[in-house]
Amino acid sequence: MRSLLLSFFLLTSLSLFAQQYDVVIKNGRVVDGSGNPWQRADIAIQDGKIVRIGTVDATGAKQVIDAVGQVVAPGFIDVHTHVEGSIIKTPLAPNFLYDGVTTLITGNCGGSADDLTVFFDSLRIIGIAPNVAAMVGHNTVRRQVMKMAFRQPTAREQARMEDLVEQAMKAGAVGLSTGLIYTPGTWANTDEVVGLAKQAAKYGGVYASHIRNEGADVKIAVAEAIQIGRLAGIPVEISHFKVASKPIWGSSTETVALVEAARQEGIDVTVDQYPYTASSTSLESIVPSWALADGDSAVLLRLTNPTSRAKIKGEMLMSLKKNLRKNYEYAVVSMYRPDTTYNGMSIAAINQKLGRKANADTEVETIFDLMTRAELKRIQMVYHTMSEEDVATILRYPNTMIASDASVAQFGSAMPHPRAYGTNARVLGRYVREKRVIPLEEAIRRMTSLPAQRFRLTGRGLLQPGYAADIVIFNENTVGDAATYEAPHAYSTGFSHVLVNGTPVITNGKQTNVRPGKVLLGSGAKE
Repeated sequence: MRSLLLSFFLLTSLSLFAQQYDVVIKNGRVVDGSGNPWQRADIAIQDGKIVRIGTVDATGAKQVIDAVGQVVAPGFIDVHTHVEGSIIKTPLAPNFLYDGVTTLITGNCGGSADDLTVFFDSLRIIGIAPNVAAMVGHNTVRRQVMKMAFRQPTAREQARMEDLVEQAMKAGAVGLSTGLIYTPGTWANTDEVVGLAKQAAKYGGVYASHIRNEGADVKIAVAEAIQIGRLAGIPVEISHFKVASKPIWGSSTETVALVEAARQEGIDVTVDQYPYTASSTSLESIVPSWALADGDSAVLLRLTNPTSRAKIKGEMLMSLKKNLRKNYEYAVVSMYRPDTTYNGMSIAAINQKLGRKANADTEVETIFDLMTRAELKRIQMVYHTMSEEDVATILRYPNTMIASDASVAQFGSAMPHPRAYGTNARVLGRYVREKRVIPLEEAIRRMTSLPAQRFRLTGRGLLQPGYAADIVIFNENTVGDAATYEAPHAYSTGFSHVLVNGTPVITNGKQTNVRPGKVLLGSGAKE
């Protein structure tokens, strides 16, 4: 009788012990995010964290996921997104989750929420599916202090901007971003940015920059980003690293060498990249920045005044010639609200649709007309400006992270860049499996532990006990991007399960519509 009671007690104890696991992932090939080779192991999850990796008894677990024949990896961290408005509207963020992304870093290219405390509180109130961290944007701060003034700040204005950056870092920003190709940031000199970057550095932040030029003067722009890191004593992240000018295609070897030389000097510089040969930004970005100064009324006056209009056109045509392009066929409309039939059409095609002569001169006039008709509201574009060779060269660099440069997509709306749907899957399918540019374990490191290290996301980016259970499970033989430039609204394939903080948000390839995401705060919020 005593032995029977003892056996019953032991079985009951073991059963209770097994029930402590919320989720157990069995039989997967675990790629832990460190870059190490995969291993066969089970993973046990409890209270949103990984508690065991190895051989796990799943008896009594609330949920068991059989990952046989699949890869189990940390959830991907997208270091460059623009989701300030879109995630409030669509907090489930399906285009990111179906691409394996569990954490978004927003506030890039100099544009962030005006008040990060309000933004973070809003995310907590509505609930979000992925985790979100945010930068404070230089353009946002400059606009708050100086509006659209085309000049350098006064000492008082500089001090006010620095104070706003410090406030944002204390609110939980993970760093400072710049968009030095966009107004009003393009009018700032290096010293202005260094002053702001020093405030971010005080709180453990990163300086992430859409550099001043990505074309003919890209090397000068890379050098400026490095110099800002040197002077401010802050880690540097160069956003969507690229060579976007046909005459200098192939020079990515030189820009990568600049980054590596800085690292050898002791300056902490890394880069990120989306794996496509086209970029996406506003139509206004190809207009000389001086023409966009002082607010919309001033810009409209310049576009209607014959003298200033001719000057703007002359500079645009010169830039076109400098980049060895005959016309604007490379520039494709993504979203034009006044006439959505233009979405997916190049400027050259729209020009012909309007019955105008097929040349660059009339195409510039068409650009002016599009801007005027839209009342200078943002016109989103896709620009085909890069080479496959440079994309691969940058991807091979060990300190390159993967980033989408996207917002939360509205399925079926407009013609967005396909990177909004397929960035990570494209790396895994095209550049790992098909082209073998980098190995699987290395690609996952670039999407997980490297971003977590760069932005100091403690306890994320690796599969190890004590870390947050942000996890993706996918079939390495079928994972791939389905979105194209012609048909961009298509979710990635091959991801069977995605977990955020231990909660499944994708199960058997279908979204669960739960919102377990958290706001991830920078170290300044804890001081």
